[in-house]
Amino acid sequence: MLDINFIRKNPNLVKEGCRKKQLDVDIDKLLEVDNERIKLLREIESLKAEQNQITKGSLTPELIQKAKSLKEKIKEIEPNLEAIQKEFAHLMLLIPNLPLEEVPVGKSEKDNIVLEEIGVASPKPKFSFQPKDYLELAENLNLIDVKRAAKVSGSRFGYFKNEAVLLEFALINFTFDTLVKKGFMPVIPPVMIKPEMMQGMGYLIKAPEEGYFLDKDNLILVGTAEHSIGPMHSGEIFKEEELPKRYLGFSTCFRREAGSYGKDTKGILRVHQFDKIEMFSFTEPTESKKEHQFFLENEKELVKALELPFQVVQICSVDMAFPTAAQYDIETWIPSENNYRETHSTSNCTDFQARRLNIRYSDKAGKLNFVHTVNGTAFAIGRILIAILENYQRKDGKINVPKVLQKYLNFKTIPQK
Repeated sequence: MLDINFIRKNPNLVKEGCRKKQLDVDIDKLLEVDNERIKLLREIESLKAEQNQITKGSLTPELIQKAKSLKEKIKEIEPNLEAIQKEFAHLMLLIPNLPLEEVPVGKSEKDNIVLEEIGVASPKPKFSFQPKDYLELAENLNLIDVKRAAKVSGSRFGYFKNEAVLLEFALINFTFDTLVKKGFMPVIPPVMIKPEMMQGMGYLIKAPEEGYFLDKDNLILVGTAEHSIGPMHSGEIFKEEELPKRYLGFSTCFRREAGSYGKDTKGILRVHQFDKIEMFSFTEPTESKKEHQFFLENEKELVKALELPFQVVQICSVDMAFPTAAQYDIETWIPSENNYRETHSTSNCTDFQARRLNIRYSDKAGKLNFVHTVNGTAFAIGRILIAILENYQRKDGKINVPKVLQKYLNFKTIPQK
């Protein structure tokens, strides 16, 4: 949520930010409602002040009658104020976080900017054979079973089996070993949250294509650990010395993927359920850009450790999520597609989520300020497993295990013998 004082002072800047995200928000309507809201608030305050003044002195019949009249006026105005307050709150929730100045303006994902391409030895692996895609490799080695998953659960599901399961736990152990040393607190958060908490995180929770809703229980299945870690401290006040407060969360995630009809319907690239390790931080406003870069460097370090080729992409305004002010993606090389695919993302949400969730900190002078929030993928297990299988495949059909993961396993190749 944006600060209403900022919107009042900078309506054109807010309109421009909405245009950059290609979101049609009526800022003029919001300001009209805000003016009416303030007018009614002041009117009620004035009537109450007059009412209080009367009750302080000696009450004559005339004053008693006037006090009753003021009370009736207040009662007449209060329903109008309640209605206008609801409309104001609704309109405020429709305004996205504004892109930071350094974010490139774009009309589609084609306007995202590749900042750097990072390979190991060479930009991309070179095979002396025709590389197979991950699903063929996984099915040949009995690592992933999407056919039985479709029988049991429908499309966009998969069973991880055998070494694929052990690789997931190796990735989890490696990630937590790496990032806990950097000040991240490990956490396994709930995967079901209240609608108001999802709304507080800046996601439109009643769009059916965005998530799974348990109407009977009034709960939502999270699409990432970010959704349940962010509200942990709703309504709380940090001490300045507690910041940055960093969490490293592991969770199963759930996404409808209804808006991706026809895209990646086979395999495990775009699924309804997957496991993910997520970084999340509450930080001081002046430090959020630095924290965002820190998250990006962590992501790069993790992918480099797996010795996978990748590129870093700066996301343009229109391709960013509703609560995001700046975003970088990491796209990892997928040989069978001769292309990079997104495996990581990191976003600076500034104070947008904190305002909605009322998360603040007390500075050294005792002043209360809203924190900034930063999130980032450590590993989305399914997607990074795809990259490992394809980039580490051998001519004989086996898969080499990345060196950094071997200490967590008792094998160096798949299959183990």
